Amino acid sequence: MIRPRQPSRGSWIELDAPSLTEERKLMLKRLILIAGSSSSSDEPSARGTPLLSPADKAALSREFPGVEIDAPCPPGNAPHAAVDARAWRASQLDLWALDTHLHALDARGLFDLRLQGLEREGAARTAYEVLTRCQRFLRRRNVASATAVFARVLGRHRELYDLDRPLVRADYDHAIDVWQWMLRLDPRASVAAQAAALFHDVERLVSEANVRIEHRAADYQAFKDEHARRGAALAGAALAGVGLPPEVLDRVGALVASHERPGDDAELALLNDADALSFFSLNSAGFLDYYGPEHTRAKVAYTLRRLRPEARALVPRVRCRPEVEAMILGEPRRTSAPAPAETQA
Repeated sequence: MIRPRQPSRGSWIELDAPSLTEERKLMLKRLILIAGSSSSSDEPSARGTPLLSPADKAALSREFPGVEIDAPCPPGNAPHAAVDARAWRASQLDLWALDTHLHALDARGLFDLRLQGLEREGAARTAYEVLTRCQRFLRRRNVASATAVFARVLGRHRELYDLDRPLVRADYDHAIDVWQWMLRLDPRASVAAQAAALFHDVERLVSEANVRIEHRAADYQAFKDEHARRGAALAGAALAGVGLPPEVLDRVGALVASHERPGDDAELALLNDADALSFFSLNSAGFLDYYGPEHTRAKVAYTLRRLRPEARALVPRVRCRPEVEAMILGEPRRTSAPAPAETQA
């Protein structure tokens, strides 16, 4: 069964080695939980009944390593982003404004996340959902990616993206989020799988950097297959010279080239699961706003078909817009890996 797992001893590391300074350390430092109305943001939960049970706090700490969970509110006005829990639960939060603020904080260094307006009932779930959407600011690694070579992989990946372009920024965020989902699903993910997670959609920098075109495709699966094939070539060219062994580069190319098709390969299935979960947790709201309900419904169906049953069981734990949730509920579940689909959308 696939689930976010507690890593074995030594799987996660602190990123203090000088060779890893090319990619910044964890940017999201503390999650501060605040009870009551959003107007009482100066009253952290520690002043009353704790909002999280010890078990809930421990579970969140395992799921999001490196973040101080339910930390005391620091004195002064430390850099932070605030999320109103009631607006979050009602799917009324301005996610674009939140992301803009988070990006600005991330560019400056360490910051806190204040989750305010909480009640004890549901606090753990809301914290899980919000941290899931913000997990790209954790940048966790495992032993396979805690190397100077992988730091160069991350640096090469970042060099490709002009983050001042909104669609390119969205693709960069998604790539980092897929990487983080992969490490949650399998803390032992290989260096090839992690590099494939980062580079799986690099082809969009050529075809969709200024405007999205996927909804115009006469054959959606053929469009996606070509996207994957071209992406594999671009990933190979981008990663040349960073120090990855030839067999790892070949494996990255194979995973990227096949990532739009479910299959029996365990690492390919892991990449598909991480990619699909990132769509639901990070991208589905913006996708609905950009494309509208008709194409979003087709995208939801296509994405669910890529998920293994164990990974699909995690979808209800992420926060989606009510319209997207209805689309998910309207799609049948599968019990085994399907044959490659000739999907039209």
